[in-house]
Amino acid sequence: MVLTSQPTDQATARTEEMAYADFHGGRAATGPLTWGQRAMWRAVVEFESTRHSFLNLRRTLAVSRRAGVDPARAVRALAALVGRHESLRTRVRPSDGELRQVAAAEGRLPVLVHTVPAAGADPDGQVAAGALAARFGDPRFDHAAEWPLRAAVVVVDGLVRQVVVVFSHSTVDFHATETVLRDLRMLLLRGAAPTPPGLQSLDVADRERQVERRRSDRAVAYWLRQFPTLGAGSFAEPVGTGLTPRYRRGALTSPAIHHAARLLAARHRTSSSTVLLAATAAALQAGGGPEVAGQARGGSEAVGIFTMANNRFQPEYDTAISKLNQIGLCRVDLTGRPDFAELLRRARQASLDGYRHAYYDPLALAQGFADHGYDYGTALAPFCYLNDIRLPHDVPADVAGPDEPTLRTPGSFRWLEELDRFAWRCRIQVMDAPGAVELAVTADTVHLPPDRAERLLRDIEDRLVQAARSAAP
Repeated sequence: MVLTSQPTDQATARTEEMAYADFHGGRAATGPLTWGQRAMWRAVVEFESTRHSFLNLRRTLAVSRRAGVDPARAVRALAALVGRHESLRTRVRPSDGELRQVAAAEGRLPVLVHTVPAAGADPDGQVAAGALAARFGDPRFDHAAEWPLRAAVVVVDGLVRQVVVVFSHSTVDFHATETVLRDLRMLLLRGAAPTPPGLQSLDVADRERQVERRRSDRAVAYWLRQFPTLGAGSFAEPVGTGLTPRYRRGALTSPAIHHAARLLAARHRTSSSTVLLAATAAALQAGGGPEVAGQARGGSEAVGIFTMANNRFQPEYDTAISKLNQIGLCRVDLTGRPDFAELLRRARQASLDGYRHAYYDPLALAQGFADHGYDYGTALAPFCYLNDIRLPHDVPADVAGPDEPTLRTPGSFRWLEELDRFAWRCRIQVMDAPGAVELAVTADTVHLPPDRAERLLRDIEDRLVQAARSAAP
């Protein structure tokens, strides 16, 4: 177990002990990184601090008291999980001048067993689980020495009520974590998973060296056609000296966005992600609000937005436990000041094109950029990165009409972290919140000062509300 997960005081130490999930029976193998892992590694190396990580995926799994899961059974389930999924027992190490992923045939995963001392104060272990997720989720992984999974169980009155797991995002993506959590639930409750495991990272890397090469070539060709048409990017020029630390992260929690996006998605038979893409493109073209017009690419005919594609379109990839998601390029055409219905049609086509060409070898793409005079390491930074990390939801076709009180109420904004380094000048994350959508912006204050970053999010909200109320452009 990493040092940073040790108890922080003597009282905590008395309620915790370490167990070990021994796994065995797999193969010992070495291979190249997947394309998704290669794409992630630059962020791991260049933009994470030595102590903290924004690339760790924290999850908690509640366990019913009726299930009767004791700590020993939970540790066995975790051992079976790591034995089932090779990607969870794979380290990343340098070899012959390049990084390689190294899968172990056997080993042991440390599992912290945390006992809630007073069951009445935390009867289902949620408070303790939240604290453990923060404690385990903050430190960055040592990928050469540490398993890409940290685990703890919360015990209340002798039974496990919560399992806390933290994954390295360089090993799995959001889709893979959901698959792993479903397997873990089955292993906890029934002692076995009903289906064989899907492809693992080494399997995916092997496919990418062979049958997926043509797909990468097509994607690189698409990027090299589209990128030169995007201009300088919405955040190409400095607008001030910036703050220290340079990057700020803030969030707008908005029931109005949630309601308007669902209404528009149902009305126009598209996804709420496409609705958010369209509204973001319109806000970026306007410069992020009326007071910042001219600072972005106001009046341009197309807006470039980068999104994340999960790359699960092939059947055999649906259950793969690997880092498959990669950045996609969306070129949204805004010629002629379209109304929102037409803008949605264009945004949908842009997203389809972007997702269709978001599976590629990042080394080949970087070389293609270099051949055309671009530095791939810095060329994308002036553009907005819109990352919708919500769990997929089907929007009912019969969503009710505008809820005027909800649409009239602006969302609440708050500032969160301050960062020294970040890969983008403007990243907007779309997240679920209770009865709301949360837009979280990470802004380079040299190019997007805090007041303008907040106005950009509020402009997106305003455009969605206006579109929900009418068909105004």
